Amino acid sequence: MKVNTVMPNKLIPYYQKELKTVNENLQQGNLQSAWHHLERAHIIAQNYPYEHTFVHWKMLQFGIKIKSSKEIIGQIPRLLIGGVKSFVGQVPVGNTGGANVPPLRPMEIPIDIKEILELNS
Repeated sequence: MKVNTVMPNKLIPYYQKELKTVNENLQQGNLQSAWHHLERAHIIAQNYPYEHTFVHWKMLQFGIKIKSSKEIIGQIPRLLIGGVKSFVGQVPVGNTGGANVPPLRPMEIPIDIKEILELNS
């Protein structure tokens, strides 16, 4: 069993860039792009408990902002369990983290993120 606790320093700038882009898009009212970057942040962060949980917190806030009961309800168990799954290394690789996809479904990782993860693992 692999135990993950801290995101490697080399990954942090990529994670932070996605979150910064989320905030910029939210300020501009570009909700679709903001969500896209939340999903990208989730893929980068999903192996690390704190960062993974934080992305789910941001997704919950997004659900509240757009008044989506599906997203709000879908994020609550992800918030409670996501970090634990990260800690023990049991995440569905590539899953984008939203309530629009099953929480345990592995998904294909976008090529650029796959390269970032491979170079920095």
